[in-house]
This record gives sequence, structure tokens and C-alpha cells, in this order.
Amino acid sequence: MVTAPAVANHASALKRHRQIVKRTKRNQALRTRLRHFVRAVREAVGTRDVAAAEDTLRRATRALDKAVTKGLIHRNNAARRVSRLARAVGTLKAGASR
Repeated sequence: MVTAPAVANHASALKRHRQIVKRTKRNQALRTRLRHFVRAVREAVGTRDVAAAEDTLRRATRALDKAVTKGLIHRNNAARRVSRLARAVGTLKAGASR
């Protein structure tokens, strides 16, 4: 049996609790979307599809940058992820042009 977390009984604490629940749901959804974008880039690289990899990299980069502005992830975390994905797509392009 799952019980609700203990919440204080005054108005400001109840409001804070409502806000936390709402933000947690939103953040979970955004984090999941980020993971899907990153996975899509990795799958495109894995299948050696240069056009799809470049397209999904663009989308993933935009989503990661937006996540930074919303405070979802740290800017260095986003920069590291973008860098690694871009390097993977770059090596794929270099291999395809040979």
C-alpha cells in the first residue's frame, strides 16, 4: 500500500507541495525526451545513416540547449553530451566520405 508523503497543513506548505509535484512531472518528461533524442542520434550513427544522424544531432543539440535554459541540466553536462554526439557524427561523416 502506497501512502502519500507527509505534508504540512498550512496553505503555503500545501502550495509548495503542489508546485513540487507539478515540476517533478514536467522535469521527468523533459529528461525522458532528452534521452530519446540522444538515443536517436546514437541509433542513426549505429546504422551508418549520415543524413539521419545529422538531422537528429541538430534536434538533440537544440533540446539539450533548451534543457539548460530551463535549469534541467547543467550547461557543462549539455556541452559534454553535444560534443560527444557531434564527434560520433563527425567520424561517421569522415568514414562515409572515404
